[in-house]
Amino acid sequence: MALPNIFSKSVTEEVIQRIDLLVPTAQPLWGTMNAPQMLAHLNVTYEMIFDNKHPKPGMFMRLILKGLVKKKVVTEVPYPKSSRTAPQFLMTGDKDFDAEKQRLIDYIRKVQELGEAYFDGKESHSFGELNITEWNVMLYKHLNHHLSQFGV
Repeated sequence: MALPNIFSKSVTEEVIQRIDLLVPTAQPLWGTMNAPQMLAHLNVTYEMIFDNKHPKPGMFMRLILKGLVKKKVVTEVPYPKSSRTAPQFLMTGDKDFDAEKQRLIDYIRKVQELGEAYFDGKESHSFGELNITEWNVMLYKHLNHHLSQFGV
């Protein structure tokens, strides 16, 4: 079963409505991140796409990521609860809930506005070139996993 298409306006707005249901004090159903940290965690994916904020992995690490991690990220199999994450995605300390929330909404809308054509064949930070389906799965699945973690 195909995941909802994050490039479609209706799916984008549905995800944003879920984000709007979050409150700073929301408690996770699993895991250790609080709601502001979770939003900051989600923003890392988009920082890698748009902001060149995180260094790209070296050649050896990219081979490992493409060989071992990519399949878990770009296939529709849900992430296990409380699964490990890459170091750049780990969030500690206080995060500004409202700022992280607005950044995430802006990034999600930017993805939808740029559309599938922009992402078709675009190189990802860690996994090399991805097709539209892989980008959609990676983006939607991660959002859905963490919004579900917080019951929205």
